[in-house]
Amino acid sequence: MPVPVLLVTGFLGAGKTTVVNHLLAHAEGRRIAAIVNDFGAINIDAELIAGASDGVVSLANGCICCSLEGDLLRTLSTLLRRDPKPDYIVIETSGVADPADIVRNLMDPVILREAPLETVLCVMDAATPTAALDDALQRSQLRVADIVALSKLDLAGGGAAGRMREAIRAQRVPAVVVDAKHGEIPSALLFPAIADRTPALREPGPRRPAEERFETLSWTSDQPLSLPRLQQAIGRLAPKLARAKGLLETVEQPGRQMVFQFAAGRATIAPGEAPTPGVPRARIVFIAELGVLPKAELDEIMAACVAE
Repeated sequence: MPVPVLLVTGFLGAGKTTVVNHLLAHAEGRRIAAIVNDFGAINIDAELIAGASDGVVSLANGCICCSLEGDLLRTLSTLLRRDPKPDYIVIETSGVADPADIVRNLMDPVILREAPLETVLCVMDAATPTAALDDALQRSQLRVADIVALSKLDLAGGGAAGRMREAIRAQRVPAVVVDAKHGEIPSALLFPAIADRTPALREPGPRRPAEERFETLSWTSDQPLSLPRLQQAIGRLAPKLARAKGLLETVEQPGRQMVFQFAAGRATIAPGEAPTPGVPRARIVFIAELGVLPKAELDEIMAACVAE
């Protein structure tokens, strides 16, 4: 029986991992296999996915569109050979991936027969300035979507969600727009009611030239970080960052791993799992537009966070 595919797209920091987390934590008896994609040298996303173990396959070496097209197809093939097979496959794209390219790959007749693309979900931060929809990548992510989920509603100012809905409608997007509080989306919208139904073929649109727009800078420390100094450092780096995420220990809470996230100008730190022995005590990935943040500048700023 074919295994339906859910493709989750959205810009950097939109909340895609939160949505996938919720799907895995509330599977309701479904066997869901998640393919998560890391943008950077440090495998952070797979550690943040709930139950990152046998049910999650992480492609930790770049975008699943274009250059890693072969890796995606091999991973799908591996999942389809599992016993028992998954009921559904969720593919989380990189925030800098053009989903039209991925849709085009999934229209391969062999893949379509065994793992048909059922739904494309675009996650969008409700607080995103509406002017951001003028960005070609964000427009592509919207236009290929069946469902647009507005995330981080608790952080968006009054009326922000309404303004974003209007801006999406102005793009003439045919997708259904829903709220996704804490990553929750009704599963009936994402998965087919009839498991063996064959989804319709899709037209992903014209191929756009590949554009190297972002770069990843990885930073690690074998020492815990001072939380006040980290806050100062992020304040200095924020104007140049598109996204940052990582796992770290602080001197204020020794022996406890914290999850650090920065997106849309907002930084959060939350308790994580127990530290992993033998790995650096701070591992952070910073994503910025090409040439905006020199590595030497990043290293200098972050070095000041290390506790003396």
